[in-house]
Amino acid sequence: MAGTNPWKTLASRVVYENDWIRVREDEVVRPDGGQGIYSVVEIPASVGIVALNDRDEIALVGQWRYALDRYTWEIPRGGSHGNPDLPAVARTELAEEAGVRAANWQPFGSVDVNNGVTTDVQHLFLATGLEPASADQDPFEQIVVAWVPFERAVEMVLEGQITEVCSVAAILKVEKLRT
Repeated sequence: MAGTNPWKTLASRVVYENDWIRVREDEVVRPDGGQGIYSVVEIPASVGIVALNDRDEIALVGQWRYALDRYTWEIPRGGSHGNPDLPAVARTELAEEAGVRAANWQPFGSVDVNNGVTTDVQHLFLATGLEPASADQDPFEQIVVAWVPFERAVEMVLEGQITEVCSVAAILKVEKLRT
């Protein structure tokens, strides 16, 4: 059910850039024929990991999210910074954030993150066969790791206690794959 692109880009310019994002402003002709500006936040691909231990517990990471001004629970996730080896990025993120390594890795799709304004695509992985590793969090992160029964994590999603979109999608996808 693919369609053709009804948008036409007339010009493009970068209006902001840092190590994590780039904001692009495009002059466009919209599908209705009118001209306008469309802003796009370019974010390199990212990863999200559902890490399950032998007791069927999932690693959740809790941290204060500055942009939302609240504390959240999520699966371990992180940006690729342009590294095309996404399984390697996932292994690094899991060790850094949750302090574990996995013997088994299974990719299980990807999700578009806020695809109306950003290019961020999060690639999802299931990690099992876990063993401890040294956590090496970024200096600006204060991450707490909690091991929660997987079924409780599903309930947390449905109750609105886990709201970060990639975590919600990954947990519910794994739940569906397991049934």
